[in-house]
Amino acid sequence: MNDGHWADLLASAGGGELVAKGVRTRRADTALTRALEPLVQAKRLDTPLVVAQLGQSLDGRIATPTGSSRGINGDVAMTHLHRLRALVDAVIVGAGTARTDDPQLTVRNCLGESPVRVVIDPRGTVQPDAQVWCPDDGVKRMVFGRADGLDSSIERLDVPGETIPSSYLLSALREHGLSRVLIEGGGKTVSQFLAADAVDHLHLMFGPVIIGSGLVGLNLPQIEGLEQVKRPEVDAHVFDEGDVLFACKLR
Repeated sequence: MNDGHWADLLASAGGGELVAKGVRTRRADTALTRALEPLVQAKRLDTPLVVAQLGQSLDGRIATPTGSSRGINGDVAMTHLHRLRALVDAVIVGAGTARTDDPQLTVRNCLGESPVRVVIDPRGTVQPDAQVWCPDDGVKRMVFGRADGLDSSIERLDVPGETIPSSYLLSALREHGLSRVLIEGGGKTVSQFLAADAVDHLHLMFGPVIIGSGLVGLNLPQIEGLEQVKRPEVDAHVFDEGDVLFACKLR
């Protein structure tokens, strides 16, 4: 795919400059282009796709023991996350991430529209004033679980229990016309979708820091031998600030 065709493809997806930031060389652009191309194609062709992402330290930690995570990855890595948001219909976070990180889940660092914000919160633990519920940008907000104390404009989706299968979550979103989904966090939620073989692409962003303790990113069911490991096709891209993206194609 030449540069002109790629630019046209991004433009058709509503994000003509999505790959413009953080790319220093033509060679580096190749891996980043391959990492983003499946999302652009899915949006352009209106086909389903599930991508998961985690930002973590070199030793695989997504937060300190107290839950602090800001600063593990740099500004350019955050721009890449916003690119992912701009290319999906909905972004999902678990209740723990919504409480601890208090993310906005909007697109601010690149071109594109913000996706529908979805929180998995069966027990209704996310505070009503969390940024994820903010209605200022007019983006639709949804919650799987209880909606006690939340604004009536937030759509509540029924759940079968405190443990919600990934297939149930994705099926419910598809019924609402949301077939391209970003699983943004946290580690428990991403691990749940990976364990259920519900993820097409996984983007792991390693920041140039070593934490040494704290919350691990991925925690999957135990295996007995290396013949059972996942061996995805991987594209690696080094950003200017030292963050390294491993874009893993799982299907």
